[in-house]
Amino acid sequence: MSRRLLLLLTLTCGVAVGNVYFPQTISPLVAAGLHLNADSAAVVVTAVQFGYAAGIFLLVPLGDRLPHRPLIVTLLGLTGLGLLAASVAPALAPLVGASVLVGITTVVAPIIGPMAAGLVADDRRGVVSGTLLSGSIGGMLLSRTAAGTIGDWFGWRAPYLAAATCVLLIAVVMARVLPTTRPPSGQRYPALLAESLRLLRTEPDLRQSCIYQATIFAGFSAVWTTVALLLTGPTYGLGAPAVGMLALVNAATMLCTPVAGRQVDRRGSDLVNLVCTVGVIASAAVLAIAGLGGTVGLAALVLGTLLLDVGMQSGMVANQVRIYALRPEARSRLNTAYMTCAYLGGSLGSWLGARAYAHYEWLGVCVVLALLAAVALARQVASIPPARHWGDHDMGWTGRRRATPPFADPVESAPGRGQSLPDRVQGGAS
Repeated sequence: MSRRLLLLLTLTCGVAVGNVYFPQTISPLVAAGLHLNADSAAVVVTAVQFGYAAGIFLLVPLGDRLPHRPLIVTLLGLTGLGLLAASVAPALAPLVGASVLVGITTVVAPIIGPMAAGLVADDRRGVVSGTLLSGSIGGMLLSRTAAGTIGDWFGWRAPYLAAATCVLLIAVVMARVLPTTRPPSGQRYPALLAESLRLLRTEPDLRQSCIYQATIFAGFSAVWTTVALLLTGPTYGLGAPAVGMLALVNAATMLCTPVAGRQVDRRGSDLVNLVCTVGVIASAAVLAIAGLGGTVGLAALVLGTLLLDVGMQSGMVANQVRIYALRPEARSRLNTAYMTCAYLGGSLGSWLGARAYAHYEWLGVCVVLALLAAVALARQVASIPPARHWGDHDMGWTGRRRATPPFADPVESAPGRGQSLPDRVQGGAS
């Protein structure tokens, strides 16, 4: 894993993930351009998110069955075609259909993560995962700002054209630089789908990571679903571009994930998770001040969302490192179960946030965030064994290690370990 390849993979993750989030910004432009009401135009946003959730479950397990290079390049090509179709859609129905296709196929980031984990040594897995996640977060935040600006200048079709151009260029580059990998599994496709559910049932560390991320991501989604209502409402009276500027400021948090990855490599996943959860609870208190409005409230909103983003993103790094160490030969299937649970939690959080804001305004959203983070913290505290110490390895609590021979490294003793890197990766960059 050269720095050049890691940089290109990080950029690919950002471009792919951005396709899920930039339609949120241009929804009003779509409504005006197609002569729709706001509710109808919002179906486009729902369609791409639904497609993304379906793509995670249906396509990400193929990362354990198919060579990564043709799989990733094919998905990028299909995403580009879907974006081009969306850019020329004459009505709502074709646009929704193209958006579903884009959502289903733009799932290369969850495929790249497990692939990259298999290309590096165990003690670099955290920093590599953190770097890739920084690209995804950057794409999620910066795509909103870029799409809003391009859409204001050139109309709602222009962001789709720009995104299609970026995706197709990335596909050409990936076809040349991705290494040739050997699929770790020969299972048939139905068995791969069932395996993700079976792993969720049989792997307690996977379930724990899913609980952590589902609750924290739910709180994150509750805040970001309603922050536009706060900024454009009577408390601040700002326009929609203010939401994009807040996202742009929060894009700085993508720099924290490589740092979090190094801490996971040194101190373990559980300690980092614990610190992140406490940070999310603290962010709820800071965000509550934002409901007061004025300069102080706006400063609290910026600081609180920064703290929330850092906590959520760093916790995601810790959880991914934990699950990648469980079954090296099934990393894509583990990531499928993990990401599906995370996005289900995010969907629930968006719904809870909207309901809380409707009944209790911004303070209700902050309470929802605090309660969800408290659930995660309670689960973490309950998992601490009576006698424990912090380990220097990626599994965190030494008392929660998987059953292995005395003094054995559970990562090294996991199925599929012991292979040299050339056995796992054939050839170099083509």
